[in-house]
Amino acid sequence: MLADRDCTADRFGYHLPMTPRERIKLACEHRETEVLPVDFGGGMQTGIAVSIVYQLRQALGLDQPGTPVKVIEVYQMLGEIAPDLRAALGSDTVSLAGTGTMFGFPATEFKEWRLADGTPVLVPADFNTQYEANGDLLQYPGGDKSCPPCGRMPAAGHFFDAIIRQPPLDESRLDPAENTEEFAPISEPELAHFRRRAEELYTGTSQALFCTFGGLAFGDIALVPGTFLKNPKGIRDVEEWYVSTVTRPDYLHAVFERQCEVALANLRRLHEAVGGCISIIQTSGTDFGTQNGPFLSAQKYRSLYKPYQKRVNDWIHQHTSWKTFMHCCGGIEPLLEDIIEAGFDILNPVQCSAAGMDPGRLKKQFGQRVVFWGGGVDTQRTLPFGTPDEVRKQVRERIELLRPGGGFVFNAIHNIVANTPLANLQAMLEVVREYRS
Repeated sequence: MLADRDCTADRFGYHLPMTPRERIKLACEHRETEVLPVDFGGGMQTGIAVSIVYQLRQALGLDQPGTPVKVIEVYQMLGEIAPDLRAALGSDTVSLAGTGTMFGFPATEFKEWRLADGTPVLVPADFNTQYEANGDLLQYPGGDKSCPPCGRMPAAGHFFDAIIRQPPLDESRLDPAENTEEFAPISEPELAHFRRRAEELYTGTSQALFCTFGGLAFGDIALVPGTFLKNPKGIRDVEEWYVSTVTRPDYLHAVFERQCEVALANLRRLHEAVGGCISIIQTSGTDFGTQNGPFLSAQKYRSLYKPYQKRVNDWIHQHTSWKTFMHCCGGIEPLLEDIIEAGFDILNPVQCSAAGMDPGRLKKQFGQRVVFWGGGVDTQRTLPFGTPDEVRKQVRERIELLRPGGGFVFNAIHNIVANTPLANLQAMLEVVREYRS
């Protein structure tokens, strides 16, 4: 097979080097390629902390000292994987995302700013923060300081946590419309942005376009608090939302039904705008797992979440060539049969340290039915706290377990976090290069 030689044939039968886009396509078709498929920064859960991106660029000689790095996701404070760094890392993906942010202001114009450790960065122009006396950094919805703050970065932290702004609940007056005000038809300017950017990336790179498109994830707990809303209403407390999966299932069904109708309409318009440029689209970022297993039963997932996820994924499969990407942390092995039935082509981050997530067992049981996009190295323990040799050992073991037969794209388990030792990162990349040479 040509795919096994990591080349393709032109119309005259000559073998040509395989492009990153073709490599990702074959990986998603569960076909093994000679060169290991890799993603760094295609999605918002497959990226690298901005401070680490800065260190990488300096170590690779890509920038002069003091050159700021753009923050492309302000909630998690992820750094831009620019074309030169993408080439150095050997990433086969490129990010296609909208202009909005988790704090409700656009990321269209940027200004210089510094992290607490002095790292120079570029943040959106409306990134409007306030330090507290204890050193915590507050963020405001829409950059509007006349509103209560919606995000907090602890003094020793590197990303923001949502501030819960739950209004008092009156059961008799709860209205699902209040939990769906953020789900609206995509605007013409935003649609034009996706159209323009997709064409630029598709024609200007050979990478697979990884699309992040809002409004597709049902019950994503990162979105429930409404950090992007100035006056969020409805159920916005994380604990209350989780309790509602048991005590208010009818309410959540009403929320998901309204959201699903908007999502399907927006997907139609997105497809009209970008057509087949997209390779991957994230359709869920909802976490169902803990370190010790799922936080809900398979029956509850099956009845409450699966129907709406399946409607979105089915529409994509019926009308496009896109592959559907699910980000879901934790020990979710008991849910995987239903997740696959819900139409997810790809699972990320493959948290091998969680209960039931042994990579060899997962590969044997599910490896022909879902693509494992991640699992490459543990970002909770090994990468930030292990030795370089421990990193090399784990990366090599994971690739050998998950790669055979295709259906694997190398990525760390979730974003590479700040304070990761550069030597460990270099050890990971060293092994990855071995499998790409």
